[in-house]
Amino acid sequence: MKQTMFVPGRLCLFGEHTDWAGKYRTMNADIAPGAAIVTGIEQGIYAEVEKSPIFEMYSEAPEIKGVWQDFACRMNETELKGVAKSGSFFSYCAGVASYMLEWYQVGGVKITLKKMTLPMKSGLSSSAAICVLVARAFNKIYNLNLNTMGEMNIAYLGELRTSSRCGRLDQACAFGVKPNLMIFDGDEIEVKTLNVKKHLYWVFADLCAQKDTIKILRDLNKGFPFASNELEKQEQQALGEDNRKIIDRAIKYMADGDAEALGQLMTEAQELFDRAVAPMCPEELTSPKLHEVLADPTIRQWTYGGKGVGSQGDGSIQFLAKDKECQQKAIDYLNSKGMRAYPLTLRPVHTVRKAIIPVAGFGTRLYPASRALKKDFFPIPDTDGMVKPVILILLEELVKSGIEEICLVLGSQEERLKYRDFFETPLPEEHLQKLNAEMQEYENRILSIGKRLRYVYQREKRGFGHAVYQAVDFANNEPVLLLLGDTLYRSTTNKPCTLQLIEKYEQYNRLMVAVHDIPLATVSRYGILSGTWEDKDETELSVSNMTEKPSPSFAEDFLGVKCKDGQKKYMSVFGQYILTPEVFEQLHQDITNATDPTKEIELTAALEKVREQSGMIGVRLQGRMYDMGNYQAFMECVSEYAKEPKA
Repeated sequence: MKQTMFVPGRLCLFGEHTDWAGKYRTMNADIAPGAAIVTGIEQGIYAEVEKSPIFEMYSEAPEIKGVWQDFACRMNETELKGVAKSGSFFSYCAGVASYMLEWYQVGGVKITLKKMTLPMKSGLSSSAAICVLVARAFNKIYNLNLNTMGEMNIAYLGELRTSSRCGRLDQACAFGVKPNLMIFDGDEIEVKTLNVKKHLYWVFADLCAQKDTIKILRDLNKGFPFASNELEKQEQQALGEDNRKIIDRAIKYMADGDAEALGQLMTEAQELFDRAVAPMCPEELTSPKLHEVLADPTIRQWTYGGKGVGSQGDGSIQFLAKDKECQQKAIDYLNSKGMRAYPLTLRPVHTVRKAIIPVAGFGTRLYPASRALKKDFFPIPDTDGMVKPVILILLEELVKSGIEEICLVLGSQEERLKYRDFFETPLPEEHLQKLNAEMQEYENRILSIGKRLRYVYQREKRGFGHAVYQAVDFANNEPVLLLLGDTLYRSTTNKPCTLQLIEKYEQYNRLMVAVHDIPLATVSRYGILSGTWEDKDETELSVSNMTEKPSPSFAEDFLGVKCKDGQKKYMSVFGQYILTPEVFEQLHQDITNATDPTKEIELTAALEKVREQSGMIGVRLQGRMYDMGNYQAFMECVSEYAKEPKA
């Protein structure tokens, strides 16, 4: 089966050269760890991949027509390593393929490039992008369950099998188009996604001049691991402690949305490099073309600041524009001067401010009580000593998590009356006077929650996905939190479960689903997610497969998630999701293309399609889920929910 992929190029915003400098800590502990802010860019490689008996690469990309020659090689370690050392166009790809064959005993893959918008040899790591693409292709096609860091490491090791000597930050393109802080401490690498408060309008351009990257790296490495003179001490200080101060300020300015200060910091970082690092290689790092463009008064009127890119020298340049209009003016101007300029807009992650709760179900398994009372109004003893309807406990959790608007999906307009009576109609004065002051204040809180509520209706019973889609206009192309109307969540920390999930979304900006581990014997009752942990704490799962109600034997063979203690765990949905706009687009397609108007539209099917295209993160929350959809679960919730949770 073919899979589509996109891998961007990467741009180092701050901290160039600190990846290899930080690696020298394995020999000299006095060297400071390296630190860089790196982002994927909007330009990249689009490809289609599928299984093959050999390693083969083709191109249908019009952008590289004339320079591309199709390539094929047997999956033979000696032959692949020979291509890797040849210095040919495909040496990088063969290096990665040889590593995959040696360590994972895989078969071949066929990679067809569909579009190539990434400029080559411009300091944007086109070689690293192609290496990540090859590593990711093998990973996905052969279900190797490598996380993003694993793909990045293999891309790096594969490129090292060529004549190239790439740095560790080059493969940051594996993390997508978002800014990341990378820490280089000897052989250890730490990656953390950064927050951006406001749109930041970058411009980067190929100077179309000459530089010798190999000489730059050779000369700069002379100052490591031990400095033998003042010039080398100065270089170590600049790439170590001085760089970290700049990185810390850049992180703060990005989080504050202070574009002007960030641009000025770029200029300051360039001045530090020119003063303390460039003297190690004056033949290449005097960079006359770079400094001419940085000093150009025309470009300065549209930008807050600028600096070099990658290894520096007369390779590429970057600026932070004042706004979108200035970004385009700078691009047009640079292009008119014979350079090749491109935009990069870093966007703030949409903070989740909306939530959807489908409550249209009858509650068959709780009959006959559900005949008199909707199941989301069933009373539950809460932790504050009050007895509350299920829906009120859910809504209070959302308010605590910063949710501003909540859409309830109902079965009919008649049902709307029940919610209006509870959340919008003040208590009669005779009842209100019987409440103490604390309870009277709580009555105002209920009415305040009512002001956040919106309503849509599922007039046809066509499945859970169809119910969720009724809120498409409410979502309005924003990420939205989805909760189940008959499920409660109890955090074991001071953060509500929903807030924990929202904070992870702000880190990944991707389709999210809360997960928890369940016993193998019960997997046949649930949807099971498998994949690879992205973090050392095993809380963030890069989901590679969703299987609905598998048998225990199938789950044991194929769906266990490997943990650091050597055990396998079986992860099921916790009942909370953050849906991206792509989910609603997919639901629209599923509804439009359904030939049978009575066919149920399932949310799981739409999620799986979005996962295949854009990825999905499963988050193991610190808390417990109470599914109240049946007698036993409801009885357990009533007796357990208000008790002090166990961490």
